[in-house]
Amino acid sequence: MSFEELVRIPEDRIGVLIGKSGKIKSKIEKTCSVKLAIDSKNGEVKVFSDIVDEKFQTFKALEIITAIGRGFSPQKAVRLLKGENTLHVINLREFGAKSPEQMERLKGRIIGNGGKARVNMENLSNADITVYGKTVSVIGEPTQLKLAIDAIESLLSGSMHGHVYKKIEFARRQQKFARLQLWEDQDVF
Repeated sequence: MSFEELVRIPEDRIGVLIGKSGKIKSKIEKTCSVKLAIDSKNGEVKVFSDIVDEKFQTFKALEIITAIGRGFSPQKAVRLLKGENTLHVINLREFGAKSPEQMERLKGRIIGNGGKARVNMENLSNADITVYGKTVSVIGEPTQLKLAIDAIESLLSGSMHGHVYKKIEFARRQQKFARLQLWEDQDVF
């Protein structure tokens, strides 16, 4: 069974996808058992594969390419190959950003002063977050994604930063408590 898919990324991210001397492109091709045909003029990336394996590496290649296109570094995008990590993209237009000024305001709420808000959310949720163009993207495992997405959506809806951080910390404590409770329940036998 063969596979062919077209992914479009911003033209200014093509160089990052290719990497120095084609290093990143080659790594994606080798790791995911795919071939990439990159059109640097229009940002189109065709992904070809003769096999679709049980690890879904072909589909992970699509996610990695999309992640790089959404502003992640290749090193962070490769995180998608590990565990249950996935990519989630939030379109800022869905939160009422119609004008360039509104878009910048929303992006500023996520990034924070000197990048502090984004870094705090990354540290508290253990997810990777990037703001690029008209999107905010998150890479993480399901529980990390939920924490980060909830925090981002709260900020975009107007919540105060301190309140959002407290919500993430509370959710993490609840998750930790649930894991401990599960562990204790197993010690009964």
